[in-house]
Amino acid sequence: MTTNEPVLRISGLSIAFRSGGELVTAVDDVSIDVAAGETVAIVGESGSGKSTTAAAINRLLPENGVITAGSIRFEGREITELGENELVKLRGAGIGLVPQDPMSNLNPLMRVGEQIGEALEVHGYGTGDAVRARVVELLELVGIPDPEQRSRQYPHEFSGGMRQRALIAMGLACQPRLLIADEPTSALDVTVQRRILDQLDQLTGEMGTAVFLITHDLALAAERADRIVVMFRGSIVETGTSQEVLENPKHEYTKQLLAAAPSLASRREPLPIRGGDVDARPLVEVTELRKEFHLRSPKAGEPATFTAVDGVSFTIPRGKTVSIVGESGSGKSTTANLVLGLEQLTSGRIAFDGTDLTKLKRRELFAFRRRVQPVFQNPYASLDPRYTVEESIAEPLKVHRIGNAASRRKRVAELLEQVALPVAMASRLPHELSGGQRQRVAIARALALEPELVVLDEAVSALDVLVQAQILELLAGLQARLGLSYLFISHDLAVVRMISDEVHVMQRGRIVESGTPEQIFDDPQNPYTRELLAAIPGAALAS
Repeated sequence: MTTNEPVLRISGLSIAFRSGGELVTAVDDVSIDVAAGETVAIVGESGSGKSTTAAAINRLLPENGVITAGSIRFEGREITELGENELVKLRGAGIGLVPQDPMSNLNPLMRVGEQIGEALEVHGYGTGDAVRARVVELLELVGIPDPEQRSRQYPHEFSGGMRQRALIAMGLACQPRLLIADEPTSALDVTVQRRILDQLDQLTGEMGTAVFLITHDLALAAERADRIVVMFRGSIVETGTSQEVLENPKHEYTKQLLAAAPSLASRREPLPIRGGDVDARPLVEVTELRKEFHLRSPKAGEPATFTAVDGVSFTIPRGKTVSIVGESGSGKSTTANLVLGLEQLTSGRIAFDGTDLTKLKRRELFAFRRRVQPVFQNPYASLDPRYTVEESIAEPLKVHRIGNAASRRKRVAELLEQVALPVAMASRLPHELSGGQRQRVAIARALALEPELVVLDEAVSALDVLVQAQILELLAGLQARLGLSYLFISHDLAVVRMISDEVHVMQRGRIVESGTPEQIFDDPQNPYTRELLAAIPGAALAS
């Protein structure tokens, strides 16, 4: 590599996908340089081509993807001409990768520590005890508590945020000169996000590591990147320093992104009051909820159970949005699963419309599931890969024997329109969709039965800001029109402020503070709440 050549130089890159015998262009004439020690953020909506560009750098495009033009040079070497053996040596050691989806990128049959250790051994970073010690060090580095014990666990024993942290540890393991980070912190709470990004900054400073950051989070890009590249429909429409792009955007699309980004200055618009009598009794009443999990192999002298939820109480009024925030492992997703009836509580009570969930018989439980629908965090795992979009959305209608084939098809078309997807997408399979598009399909499926309560577990964390704004507006509109209630689980405090009527802050299984968004965000009382608020990136976007 010559002295003046950047670590990564992408020149005139075009990428297409084979579909139905034709080549469909996904990336068109893209050129990006990333210098040693520089962080370049690629920002754009889902389907803009940003992740496809990143995949091409490591030559990890899907089988139907092909580079049709251009050059990708890493430290002076032309990536497009390397053989498979050379690519294997390069991946991990020269170019590290933190992929977007923590579920499909971790082997469910291998312990987490073994998977990180495998990367170290492949690239000659030792064996045996030396590798195990380095694995524990890496897990501790990315904020996983009790890293030695956790290294012996399987991916399904980790929360979504912890799985993402394990992938980050894997990407950093061999101290690469270039790190491709594809939405690396989308599953993480703000405190761990800050710790991870601080570590990336430290790598950049100490080792000259270049970072190619893919994100839909403009606030994060503004705070962390030296330069921002904005992509739209496969092309670069704007590039510049973070300050230039944020303070003086030139392209109309960049202006739309900035306008749609939520901030802590956001306020919820009051919803119109629905006519008719309103039942004053809460739809959901949670009282002294407790959930314990049995540990697989507790150490001598340690408890055999782990308390994930400890004495939690709250209500969800009809037609309102109640949000639970907290860092990964705080118990917020476990609480959501208990409300959904997907986990059995250890003690306490959950009443839905006045009825104790633990006392429901099988037929009553089936009826309950029609009235309560989930939207989960992971858009990759929540859709059956064998089902088309239409089949996925229509499935709950078929299960509950609603309508015939024609009426269900019409309902699917209505739902796709509601979540800003073209009706033509109904025939596609999940692997043909971006992460954000998959999440919109999952939301459409949850709305199919017109439930009374929707439990949204990080439901907009995978969405770019424009689609996120559309979905939040859609949820608010549906709530006003249908009187829906929402239990909203999130680590994105700006979104929580925008959508919530009441907020509960969870830490280590307990609610440590509750109040209206104004009380929580303007006058936080608990030190942990103040810590969460202080860790939020993107002061540049606050109004």
